[in-house]
Amino acid sequence: MTLDFAPILERWPMLIDGSLVTLKLAVSATLLGFVIGTLCAIGRGSRVRWLAALCTGYVEAIRNTPFLVQIFIVFFGLSSLGITLSAFLVAIIALTINVGAYTGEIMRAGFNSVHAGQWEAAECLGLSRAQVYWHVVLRPAVERVYPSLTSQFILLMLASSITSQISVAELTGNANFIQGATFRPMETYITIGAMYFGLALLMRLAFWLLGWVIFPRRRRLGTPI
Repeated sequence: MTLDFAPILERWPMLIDGSLVTLKLAVSATLLGFVIGTLCAIGRGSRVRWLAALCTGYVEAIRNTPFLVQIFIVFFGLSSLGITLSAFLVAIIALTINVGAYTGEIMRAGFNSVHAGQWEAAECLGLSRAQVYWHVVLRPAVERVYPSLTSQFILLMLASSITSQISVAELTGNANFIQGATFRPMETYITIGAMYFGLALLMRLAFWLLGWVIFPRRRRLGTPI
């Protein structure tokens, strides 16, 4: 077998466009998923039993079903309800729902790692539960689980390739079109494999720089971010 990458590289604008869509999906779902995951982690620790049960059910349902099934449920479920959205928006919704559950478990571990004395001290000062989370718990919790969060969000970016199944023109979706036009599947998927590797390194660098800025204590101590 002779590898010929020329027909693939001739279509580099499609690959660049697909990479940009992949990054847009990843960034959007990361931001929304972090918010949902944090709220879910707080909900699981709530004294309101029905709220804790609801958050637990959401996390377990998402973590024990394939993402491909989830995205089909969202895609066809919204259509069945008469809600018409672009494939891109449906992909963001599905990715957010998925990563929110995993982020919730990571954040719950972070909250549990905060020493009980800090909770008690905050409550003695008369802070409400919401104020305790915001002013006392959230920052140290995120700092402790930051490496796990960054790994999860990079996995999210890689999982966005599955959105090609609902015709999202991200990197894998465009690659499928290219390999169908060129009949060069090996070269096509080697190329996008290298591009996904580059995107993962780019995201890791971005998260490292963000952690370097928002966690000066880890920087001073020389703790890996």
